[in-house]
Amino acid sequence: MTSYRKPDPAKLQAACDKFNAVHQVGAAVRVELDGGEIRETITTSEAQVLSGHTAVIWLKGVSGCYLLDRVAPLPPASTAAGSPP
Repeated sequence: MTSYRKPDPAKLQAACDKFNAVHQVGAAVRVELDGGEIRETITTSEAQVLSGHTAVIWLKGVSGCYLLDRVAPLPPASTAAGSPP
């Protein structure tokens, strides 16, 4: 039997604060959707703690919010396209 550990709200908020300090709303990200599909999109909100138990973020073109753990920032467009910074 697997035991459930209640998430630490302070740690969740720290993860959100860390993400928000580096990435503004509108940041390009990659998200792993529920079926395993990887999609590139942009953030439409800051990361936040949902109901005291989950760090989430809302994304353009994606219904609902997603776990912050499943979101990764993309490199700037100039770097991703291979052009010099």
